[in-house]
Amino acid sequence: MALTKAKKAEKVEQLAKELEGSTSAIVGTFAKLTVAQDFELRKTVRAAGGRYRVLKNKLAARASKGSQIEAALQGLKGVSSVAYTTGDPVALAKALSTWVEENAQFTFKLGIVDGKVINVDEVKALATMPGKEEIFAKLLFLINSPAQRLATVINATGRDLAVVLGQGVEKEKFSGAKASAVPAQAVEQAPVVEAAAVAESAPVAEVAPAAEESAAPEVSGGEVAASE
Repeated sequence: MALTKAKKAEKVEQLAKELEGSTSAIVGTFAKLTVAQDFELRKTVRAAGGRYRVLKNKLAARASKGSQIEAALQGLKGVSSVAYTTGDPVALAKALSTWVEENAQFTFKLGIVDGKVINVDEVKALATMPGKEEIFAKLLFLINSPAQRLATVINATGRDLAVVLGQGVEKEKFSGAKASAVPAQAVEQAPVVEAAAVAESAPVAEVAPAAEESAAPEVSGGEVAASE
């Protein structure tokens, strides 16, 4: 049944509102799709953040006037349908390409991304590219990676940090390592010096009275050695 002019105008207006704001689209064709296949295709497109419509070519050409996907919907021939999105064109291309692999009845005609029309091979190539979310995730990882490593070091336990610092001192990784080694040696030698002083002073106190009683005391070699 032929559409009246009023009905056509209504459909054009409705489609124009749907296409408004869309930045990317993929146009396809099919010989025949079952109701189940059509349902799965629409579900696939929605999951990728897009919408799907079977088109009347002349009405689509009129409805797309002034939109960012206008160039892709002009001069279409035969059976045509369009999947369009305001979001990630890569996600849409990936979803459609995966669905088409299992439904050979559907084939691509062309696509459009940010106003640039692309052919079938470019649509397939688009499906192999990393999506916006993947690119953003990689960028965030690169940006946050140094901060994450710093946070890991700061949050390390005191024991682990002490081990790291100790290894650094042993390998003279810190500029103050040599300076700190001197006090350490002094601390180790300090008890030895005190012991020597005690050894020297104690025998002297014992020998001194004997020297007053006799000018030539008879002392053993061990006691003389201690007094010296």
